Amino acid sequence: MRAKFLGKDPESTEGDSPTLYATDRTDRVTCIAQGWKVTDPQALADVGPVPDHETLIEIPEDVLKYYARRYQQEKGADS
Repeated sequence: MRAKFLGKDPESTEGDSPTLYATDRTDRVTCIAQGWKVTDPQALADVGPVPDHETLIEIPEDVLKYYARRYQQEKGADS
């Protein structure tokens, strides 16, 4: 699997940059998100148990816009 850079938080500082990547999986559309590890006890309690092979990350809404752009571009290409 390969990862293609889509964009990073425009307000991030060096070394603290939530980022979104697209993958080239052929069996389904997936993204890789780099963000802040969720450690807030209340947020973790609200979400509930997380399997050992998974983690929760927090990313800014601005970073999710890169996925929306990619999705719109792909849907436009399908038309």
